[in-house]
Amino acid sequence: MNTPESLFVQMALMSWQTQNARLDDLLNKLSDEQLMNETAPGRNRGIYLLGHLAAVNDSLFKMFGLGERLHPELDAVFLNAPDKSGQTMPSIDELKNYWKEINAALTKKFNAMQPQKWFEKHTVVSAEDFAKEPYRNKLNVLLNRTAHQSYHLGQMNYLKS
Repeated sequence: MNTPESLFVQMALMSWQTQNARLDDLLNKLSDEQLMNETAPGRNRGIYLLGHLAAVNDSLFKMFGLGERLHPELDAVFLNAPDKSGQTMPSIDELKNYWKEINAALTKKFNAMQPQKWFEKHTVVSAEDFAKEPYRNKLNVLLNRTAHQSYHLGQMNYLKS
C-alpha cells in the first residue's frame, strides 16, 4: 500500500540514488589527473571531495543505527582535516572503490528499512531534543546529505576539461 509516508520516503531515496548515479557518471568521465586538480583556484581538489563524500556517506551507518562503518579511517583525512593538510590519502582507485562499496551497502540497508523507520530519531540527536524537534529524523538527514552531495557534485563538474 502506498501511503503518503512511503511515497515521501521513496522520493527521497530516488533523489539520493540519482545524486549517487550522477557522481558515478562524472567519476567515469574524469581522469585521475583531473581529479587531482582544484575545482577552482584555492578550492578543494576532486580527490578530496570524493573522499569527503565517501566519509560522509559512511557515517550514515552509525547515525542510522544500521551497523558498523565500512571505512571510519577516512574521517581523519576527509572530515577532520582540510584538503592539502599533508595527510596521506588513499589512492583515487581506492576512493572510487570505497565510494561504490559504501553506497551499495547503504542502498541495500535503506531499501530494507520500513517507511516509518525513516521518521525515527537518528543516533546523534537526544531523545529529549527529538521530542521537541521531531523533524530531526533519519529522513531529514538523508535529504540534507543528498543536498550536500549535489553541492559537491556541482563543484566537481568544474574538473571537466
